[in-house]
Amino acid sequence: MVRVEHSVATSADIDLTWKIFTNIFLWRRFADVYGDIEWSTGSPWQVGSRLKIEIIRPLKTTVDHVITICTPPKCIAWIDHAIGNTMEQWVQFEAKQGGGTLVRTWADLTGSTKVVAGSPVGEVLKNFVASWYDRFCEECDLAAQQELQLT
Repeated sequence: MVRVEHSVATSADIDLTWKIFTNIFLWRRFADVYGDIEWSTGSPWQVGSRLKIEIIRPLKTTVDHVITICTPPKCIAWIDHAIGNTMEQWVQFEAKQGGGTLVRTWADLTGSTKVVAGSPVGEVLKNFVASWYDRFCEECDLAAQQELQLT
């Protein structure tokens, strides 16, 4: 089993952070590996709903997310299935004293695929998660700045 953990903070409040996270149409801003992203079953972000994400690189595949927990705006979890592997991932949003939000995620990956595009699957996942969540929080920071300018 491979475990990946990552934490990053944003200046955005927890509600804005949640709003941006749950807008799947923004996800291409956080990673350039996505093709189609769509809800295939159920209502968005409801337990049991399914989110299908086409990955176009480093290899072409589809990741099937099944939402297992959703407690807005604090927590979401899902199970992914792709390329012979299963991953459980949790994301927590914690309001920081004085403003902003701490975003923490962790994932446990298991399965038969050990190498992706010539690199260990754990290394690929770790790099992807860090990059995705860092870019996500940058987007949240920009949105928070825009909100401040409007007030």
